[in-house]
Amino acid sequence: MEPVSNATVYIVDDDAGVREALAWLLRSRRLPSESFDSAEAFDAALRARPAQRHPCCLLLDVRMPGMSGLALFDLLIVRGDLATMPVIFLTGHADVPTAVDAVKRGAFDFCEKPFSDNVLVDRIEQAQAQSAARLATLRERSDLQVRLADLTERERDVMDLVVAGLPNKLIADQLDISVRTVEVHRARVFDKMQVKSAVELANLLRPGH
Repeated sequence: MEPVSNATVYIVDDDAGVREALAWLLRSRRLPSESFDSAEAFDAALRARPAQRHPCCLLLDVRMPGMSGLALFDLLIVRGDLATMPVIFLTGHADVPTAVDAVKRGAFDFCEKPFSDNVLVDRIEQAQAQSAARLATLRERSDLQVRLADLTERERDVMDLVVAGLPNKLIADQLDISVRTVEVHRARVFDKMQVKSAVELANLLRPGH
């Protein structure tokens, strides 16, 4: 798998040796990373930054002094960060059942220490690809909302009837306007929504698009 461009791997582990080894491994695979020695430090950095706009994933140790990796994971769930920041837990053997439970609650995966470098890097690249895809979806949804907000009330009325499959004549009758006026509004809707057909418009507005 090709590395995702402009992506970051966040490393959160209280063991300096583990952090350094992971950072070295990632550098050797040309994967940029940032390291934190505690869940509290990472949480503070996350809160101080703008909303996540670039692909990333989080390598998170389960057991740490102070806030545990699981406690941080719960915070990320509450804040809705998991959608764009997949979490890969780094676990000791005793923590495997806990990590499996975390995967059921939305974690991307877990790697048991000592882990295979190749397996871990593969999972990191897959997690970053998922992050990139979800960010792209969020940007598309945001762009769609901007386009919809630019429509006038009458254009929204015409758009709804176009999407429902009504021809211009029936739209004109239903809205008590001329066919020519419907044609003008329809053309403006297509222009503002950046589509060329009613089918394309309907697909754009389809739930889950």
